[in-house]
Amino acid sequence: MLNRLQKIYHEFPRLFWVVVGVSFIDRIGGTLLFPFFALYITQKFNVGMTQAGILLGLSSLFGLIGSTVGGALTDKFGRKQLILFGLVFSAISTLTFGLVNDLNALYPLMVVVGLLSSVAHPAHDAMIADILPEKQRQEGFGILRVVANLSWIIGPTIGGFIANINFFYLFVIDAVVSCIVAIIIFRVIPETKPEAQAHEEGESLLQTVLGYRVVLKDLAFMAFMVAGMLMMVVYLQMYGTLSVYLRDNHGINPSGYGFLMTTSAITVVIFQFWVSRLIKLRPPFLMMAFGTLFYMIGFALFGVVTAYVLFALNIVIITIGEMIIMPTSQALAANFAPDVMRGRYMAIFGLSWAIPSTIGPGAAGYILDNYNPNLLWFIGGALCALSAIAFYALHLRLGTRPQFAPAKKEGQPLPATSD
Repeated sequence: MLNRLQKIYHEFPRLFWVVVGVSFIDRIGGTLLFPFFALYITQKFNVGMTQAGILLGLSSLFGLIGSTVGGALTDKFGRKQLILFGLVFSAISTLTFGLVNDLNALYPLMVVVGLLSSVAHPAHDAMIADILPEKQRQEGFGILRVVANLSWIIGPTIGGFIANINFFYLFVIDAVVSCIVAIIIFRVIPETKPEAQAHEEGESLLQTVLGYRVVLKDLAFMAFMVAGMLMMVVYLQMYGTLSVYLRDNHGINPSGYGFLMTTSAITVVIFQFWVSRLIKLRPPFLMMAFGTLFYMIGFALFGVVTAYVLFALNIVIITIGEMIIMPTSQALAANFAPDVMRGRYMAIFGLSWAIPSTIGPGAAGYILDNYNPNLLWFIGGALCALSAIAFYALHLRLGTRPQFAPAKKEGQPLPATSD
């Protein structure tokens, strides 16, 4: 086991592991707070999930603008500056959230936070794509998944207990962690923007922004985006909506929900390396369809089961799909993009999260507050089925393109391709 880990370590650049370590620290702070934010809003301000969903959706709506601008800024000015800005703003906004006592003040705050906090998102993915060659990206994003889920083992478990004591402590800890990470990145991590881009002077910022027209005209990429949004609007219900559903319909408290998230994280930590190495040898769009079928089963079953152990089993089923989908989708998005437009492609790819984040919480909250709550999960299963069909269609249409060919085993010739 130790030899295997050493082999994996030496296969990747040292800078990649530095970024992985910094990401781990940052995610610990985020996972302390993020899973419990909807609970915080409903508990502190005594509102239903519909209003909490509207607030969260408002942040995501303006996050669409911030992420889009951030992608252009990433291609124009580089990755490091955008990431540092995002961390400092995150610290300030997190503390502000914890201090606000008026529900009406949350609305403009959500707008500002959504707009500015998402500016740095494309820079994170672009930095990883800069560091890793194309053949290592899928496995590299898989390693980031392992690290992210290590933080989920620590964060929600501790965060659930802290939330039972005082929610405000979660905001303070998250802000402090963001500041620590910003200092480390400033001192240790260099700019990773490719040299070919670094010396470009001819393109103005306006021209860089207008370059999004090229991305939007890439119909294959946009079809990939639509398929991704169908399943992502369901997947994101696991973070926020599920905690409220379990509390209100099954009497499961925040620490119980936190343990479910920890179960997911442990599953990823144990199996993600193996899954990543297995799926990189198979057609990526086909793997996206396969992983989405696990989402379909897991989320639909939330509307059927009632025992806590079965909720945990559902989480494991969903996590199997997650281990397939997450690294594969990130690698696919990066492989769609030319080097000079990587930030903008990753920004548009980020919309596959941001748009569902805008629509999902409010729609889910409306269903929970006005209909049989189990209906939410049956609708989710149906959306995942549609998504799986769409990914399979993309496999049939795009699977022979060279950039989407599966990795080859050592000593195996490259697969034949056709235009």
